[in-house]
Order: sequence, then C-alpha cells, then structure tokens
Amino acid sequence: MRLLFDYLRACPMAIVPLPCALIAAAVGLLYGLPASAALYALLLALAVWLSALLIGFLRYRRRHILYERLLRTPELCIQGLPEPQSPQEREVQALLRAALLERDDALSQSEARHAEQVGYYTLWAHQIKTPLAAMRLMLAERDDAQARELRLELARVERYVEMALCYLRLDGSQTDYVFAKVALEPLVRACVRRFAPQFISKRLHLELEPLPGEVLTDEKWLSFVIEQLLSNAVKYTPPGGAVRIGLSAPGVLLIEDTGVGISAQDLPRIFEQGFTGRNGRADKQASGIGLALSARVIARLGHAISCESTPGQGTRMTLDLRSQALERE
Repeated sequence: MRLLFDYLRACPMAIVPLPCALIAAAVGLLYGLPASAALYALLLALAVWLSALLIGFLRYRRRHILYERLLRTPELCIQGLPEPQSPQEREVQALLRAALLERDDALSQSEARHAEQVGYYTLWAHQIKTPLAAMRLMLAERDDAQARELRLELARVERYVEMALCYLRLDGSQTDYVFAKVALEPLVRACVRRFAPQFISKRLHLELEPLPGEVLTDEKWLSFVIEQLLSNAVKYTPPGGAVRIGLSAPGVLLIEDTGVGISAQDLPRIFEQGFTGRNGRADKQASGIGLALSARVIARLGHAISCESTPGQGTRMTLDLRSQALERE
C-alpha cells in the first residue's frame, strides 16, 4: 500500500482521469442524459482508468525492485543502471554516473598510492633485515648480559618490522591468504620458540599443554596473531610469573598469563585502533596497534578473538579457530 501511495505522489497525473470522468458524468446528467447511459460511460471510463493505473503501478513497482536490488549490491557500477524512462530519471542517472566515475577514479588513485606504499615499505623491510641479521651474527659470538639484552631488543625490532608490513598489507586488495589444514601444536611451538629468550630473561614459567588437532587457517597470519598475544603476555607479566597455553575445547586456543591484568573500563576497548589503556600509558612504549591488528586479522581468517582479565591476577586471551565458510586450498 505504501508503494502505491509513493507511485501516486510520483505520478500525480495518474489521478486526473478520475475527476474528469466524474465531471463528464455529472454534465451528462445535467443535460438530460439518461442515468443508465451516464453510469455506463462512468463505469467504462473507470475501467479504462484503473487498467492504465494498474499498468503504470506495475511498471513503477518493477523499477523500484530493480533499484532496491542495485542498492543491495556490494559494488554499484554504471553498467548496472537501467535505461531511463523519463527526462527526470535521465538527469538523475547522469548525476549518479558522474558520482560513480568520480568514486572509481578516487578508488584507483587510492589503490595506486597504497600499492606504492606497500612496495616501498616492503623494500625497506627487506633492506633493514640485512643490518639486523648482521647485528645478530655479531651478537652470536657473545654470551654476556649485555649481548643477551641486545638480542632481546633486536627481536623486538624484528617484530615491529613484521607488524609494519602486516599493517600495510592488511588493507590491500590482494592479501596473500592461503587457507589449509594446519596442525595446531607445531604452529604454536614455533611461535613460542621465538620468545624463548624473553621467557628465560624474565624467568617466566611456561605451561604448554598438548594441542591436538588441526585448524583451517592461514598459517603465516595466524602465527602473527599468536606472536602478538605472546608478546603482550611476556611484556605485562612480571618476572617469575607464568604463561599457560592450552585448549578449552577442540579448536579453541587459550593463552593465559599471571600479569598485571586489564582494568574493567579498558577491557571493552582493547581491540580498538590506537587504544593503549592504563597499562599502555604506564608502559610509555605501547602503540595500541598489536591487538587491533590481531582482531582484524582474526576476522579476515574467519576466526574469533576474545579477552577476559582481572587486574592484578592476569589475562586470558581466547582464539576460536573453528572456521566457517572457508575453503581449503
């Protein structure tokens, strides 16, 4: 019914034949035309009018459904617009075509700039790895306290380089996701080995439970997320604390620590871009990027991430790796 009223508002001339027919019938009666003849003429006019009104309304409804379908398409394009049926619709479509052309041009320029940035920072990352590798080789011959501390800082620099690349590639139109069945325990153990020096330096107790089973995921990107969570666990757990890694259910990975925890007011915002919270402000070096990137990566992989924490007692990060609607490559 609402669509019919919209049609009548859009085409007010569609109502004009009705009063014209009534006026004609009234004039015929005034000039002595038999009532049956006037009524017959009126009914005939009404039948023609209702037929024309129905045809016009059905056309209007068909175009309305077509435009609604176009609005629901992810990418509205010029080729999808129907042929205009009136001068007014032609003018509106001309404005829309101009806007779509401007949008496509802006998107092309944005993608070109993004590709240029990714290319530059990818080259920078490969170049920076050369002096980092050289420093690691020079430190390999030393085993004093200062060398161990420098190796820890060097590992942090390498993670920051990977984080910068992840940040740039994540919004690209072509991200190198490769989904496959991956054994969970070897993947997690490889991530833990990268943090072995930090665990030893802070005398943290690691409890790594058996992680049976496989998950459908991208191994490289999931490793990035797990390493970010391990990095936070190590960073915010005081010396002598503990980190536990296990499963709460098949395909649901837990990373728990006995660190400083997260306050109740900060907890809902920890996955926001740039949010550091009370702990981050106290640390002075937190960027508020790691968890935000992790949440975005996890969403792209079709998984879920959540957090529970109690200040002064620790934090539990949960990765639900039970993927849905993903196809194995």
